[in-house]
Amino acid sequence: MKLQDSIIKIKGIGEKTAVSFAKVGIHTIEDLIQYYPRAYETYEEPAALSDVEDGKKYAVQGCILSVSAVKRYAKYQVFTAQIRVGQEVMQGTWFNMPFLRNHFQRGGQYVFRGIVYIRGNQYRMEQPEYYTLGEYDRLLHVMQPKYPLTAGLTGKMVAKAVRQALDGEEICVEEYLPEDIRKNYGLMQEQQAVRQVHFPVNEEEMRMARDRLVFDEFLLFILGIRRLKESQGELPNEAKMAEAEETKRLIGELPYELTGAQKKVWKEIAADMTGNHIMNRLIQGDVGSGKTILAVLALIMAGCNGYQGALMVPTEVLAKQHFQSVSELLVQYQIPLKAVLLTGSMTAKEKKAAGEAIACGTAQIVIGTHALIQEKVDYHRLGLVVTDEQHRFGVRQREMLAGKGLHPHVLVMSATPIPRTLAIIIYGDLDISVVDELPAHRLPIKNCVVDESWRPNAYRFMEKETAAGHQVYIICPMVEESEEMELENVTDYTERLQKILPGHQIACLHGKMKPKEKNEIMERFAEGRIQILVSTTVIEVGINVPNATVMMVENAERFGLAQLHQLRGRVGRGAAQSYCIFMSGNKGKETKKRLDVLNRSNDGFYIAGEDLKLRGPGDLFGIRQSGILEFRLGDVFQDSKVLKQAAEAAGRLLKEDPELKKPEHERLAGRLEGYLKKGGENLNL
Repeated sequence: MKLQDSIIKIKGIGEKTAVSFAKVGIHTIEDLIQYYPRAYETYEEPAALSDVEDGKKYAVQGCILSVSAVKRYAKYQVFTAQIRVGQEVMQGTWFNMPFLRNHFQRGGQYVFRGIVYIRGNQYRMEQPEYYTLGEYDRLLHVMQPKYPLTAGLTGKMVAKAVRQALDGEEICVEEYLPEDIRKNYGLMQEQQAVRQVHFPVNEEEMRMARDRLVFDEFLLFILGIRRLKESQGELPNEAKMAEAEETKRLIGELPYELTGAQKKVWKEIAADMTGNHIMNRLIQGDVGSGKTILAVLALIMAGCNGYQGALMVPTEVLAKQHFQSVSELLVQYQIPLKAVLLTGSMTAKEKKAAGEAIACGTAQIVIGTHALIQEKVDYHRLGLVVTDEQHRFGVRQREMLAGKGLHPHVLVMSATPIPRTLAIIIYGDLDISVVDELPAHRLPIKNCVVDESWRPNAYRFMEKETAAGHQVYIICPMVEESEEMELENVTDYTERLQKILPGHQIACLHGKMKPKEKNEIMERFAEGRIQILVSTTVIEVGINVPNATVMMVENAERFGLAQLHQLRGRVGRGAAQSYCIFMSGNKGKETKKRLDVLNRSNDGFYIAGEDLKLRGPGDLFGIRQSGILEFRLGDVFQDSKVLKQAAEAAGRLLKEDPELKKPEHERLAGRLEGYLKKGGENLNL
């Protein structure tokens, strides 16, 4: 077997199974061995029931006392067994597993593993795993990988396939890191790291393996960023502009004064656009800091200088909202420019009309989704592209525009608060401006961190807010029920909430929906036709609803603090007081300490810094920061130390061998080329 061979070469994987693997992006042997575990399960010694705590996972050894008949309900078949554990009795309940009725024999000894629920002096487990004593003994103290799964794919199938691939003598992961770099940072050999990350001998080995693979991800990304900067170089300013009277007048006539930070950043943008080189600038600013008005000023400046400006956003709903607000602003302040909207769902007639206005130059401001940089769009004189971090404007997009004879200024906006030391590494191809001051007119959001016992109070509070005409977001970590049954999911939650709050307009939203369906729900919420929206973190970007005043996050302990802060930014956008409720299913001291940071502060940069300090060695899985860069394993927050090491190594390598032409760097250069050809994860290459 070779790394590029199809996974069908693995024994036991046929055409049908290969389709299930393809659903998660696994087509080749290389894809398979790079499909890293999302967590590990360590099988501990069975506990006595007298030592367990409610709501936590344990293994207990017990003897079957009796089994019930299988009972049928609308969606479920339920089977229960009474189990003696020491001197206590525990009930085991299984859903849709009727065969267990014949599997468990009275007097049989098993180890049961699952979450223990205690009510008074009664103990129960729902859907526990079960093992014979011999089976469990073999698993004891061994770290078992847990993989992201989909329908038709089980953890055992993935683990078995990975083991077969790694056990094959033909599979060789060739070491590409120069020996001095590897030794300097104490990094494991790559072949060993790949094996250990899937099947670690112990936690220390797993961490070493993970550090090596995360280092690889960051190093290639940083080298790619440097290559990106080189390929752009300092392009001469082909869209040189003069400061526009219209922008000065608008700043003076706005119903509020720009903050000191906004004024400083606007000067930097204007200096770039009037300077000798093309602008490549990032505006980094907290939620609500007023980045959008700076982007609008830049678009107006481009339009008033005879150029076109394009604003590219992640969702159609947000594009429509921006188009409407920019159009109103142009009319209100009598600015002689025309804005046009361009999105994928527009009719052919609408797209044609927009395309003609863009091509002949009667539209100076173009607002839309990724449709803006497709081949069919011909610009009259494009001088500026404004994007958000969801649309990192990489080489491919630049080349598409350059092919039309365009080298526009580029402005990237980011609401993800990242400590400056990390931002300089991550956005190495961009100049960075920071809007670190909130407008005085914004009311601070009131926060509370509570446990699940407070949920009835939260629902009563939501009723009060919706009765006052406001709207509510509820965020769940999962789309639908899974093996991790203790986590809230949007599908079941929405059904449950409709019974708890009858008479309310409630809908759910998640990433597995078709784009058209998602857009329709977001539009209905934006228009006020939905009162309560139950969603996954897909809501993080792409909608602005000033009427929404309540945000409740279920299982808040499962999210990174920076991500929770961004979710919180969906409320507090209107004149009314807004609230954020962080509901935690974990009562541990460390969880409370982390979430209390959000209670104390609404400053995203402070929160991001505190998150870095509070992350311990146990935070490797389950808490990721989304909305910025998604690596296979790495997380720029929790792996900030490795990120800095990779940046240091990249700097040293390029200083001594800028083209990576030396013999000892030949394999590294080859790996980098392969990375860039594949699209350069997070680079849009």
